[in-house]
Amino acid sequence: MAKSSVSFRDSIARFTSIARDIRGGKYAPVYLLMGEEGYFIDRLADLLATRVLTEEERAFNQITAYGKDSECGDIINFCKQMPMMGSYQVVILKEAQQLRGIDKLSLYTQAPSATTVLVICHKEKNIDKRSALYRHVSKIGVVFESVRPRDYEIGSWLADFVRSKGFGIEPKALTMLTDHLGADIAKISNELDKLTTYLPEGTPTITADHIEQNIGISKDFNNFELTRAISERNMKKALLIAEHFSRNPKHNPLLVTISTLFSHFQRIFIVNYQKWLSRNRGSAMPADAELARMLKIPSAFFLNEYKQAAALYPNKKVFVILGMLREYDMKSKGMNAGSASEGELLRELLMKIFLL
Repeated sequence: MAKSSVSFRDSIARFTSIARDIRGGKYAPVYLLMGEEGYFIDRLADLLATRVLTEEERAFNQITAYGKDSECGDIINFCKQMPMMGSYQVVILKEAQQLRGIDKLSLYTQAPSATTVLVICHKEKNIDKRSALYRHVSKIGVVFESVRPRDYEIGSWLADFVRSKGFGIEPKALTMLTDHLGADIAKISNELDKLTTYLPEGTPTITADHIEQNIGISKDFNNFELTRAISERNMKKALLIAEHFSRNPKHNPLLVTISTLFSHFQRIFIVNYQKWLSRNRGSAMPADAELARMLKIPSAFFLNEYKQAAALYPNKKVFVILGMLREYDMKSKGMNAGSASEGELLRELLMKIFLL
């Protein structure tokens, strides 16, 4: 199957458009919600489950089925029923990826009922785009492809998500969240939902202190502060953070820290390379906004750190450090690490970086 050309940004735009139509009372006869990122599939399914019918109508006209426990014939029969005491009935098929012979639903989707809204939630992967089911829904319904974000795409999405809840967020707080929670959108959403219920009324901006107090991520001992200490060649601070990590390995896994450091030094390499191009080929340094885009960071706020680090870590050193990080990535996975703990490996790695 060909690789999808849909990007995470495309998914967000499509999600926003579909959600707007649903809230506006514009419904399609069939929704095919598919892809690796389950969060947006669940949100659209929940929106349809609560918007199409009133609370009273749902008792008679809303059916939720699960792919593992259903047959295609059952789903088709549900969809062909007439609604009771209302204009629509809603049939929600969850875990559709577990439905045997799912393409048989095309027997229904080739001529769907005008009074039924069928919602197919197909997680983990896409339906074959060559199938009759996909072709039918593409013509008469709504197809949504939910793409999982890459690590560098989370920051901008999260900033927009926070704004949609009526808050701003400090750059450091944003980085603390993405560093700690990774690209797990559902987890990020849940943590933010909890956080916003605890914030005092009228709070305009989520700060690092808010994150520390309500989510439990230390504002002083995290990967954001570690990379900054390395950028400044502040060995004492870096080793203090490493010591904190060693005492809290569950919340600070070495594998995540090494991945963060790898991205950090890749960005330093890019800044150095752009400086080399400017110096040796007479080209101008990219504007800050363009350089931030090249580094795949959420805003130009962080550029000063990378510019400072580039002066302290020429690319000759960066190449060596990237090699070290690959070596310790393997050790963090148990290869040639001996009996060393994650904390010992991190301290050893940091000493090598600072003494280079």
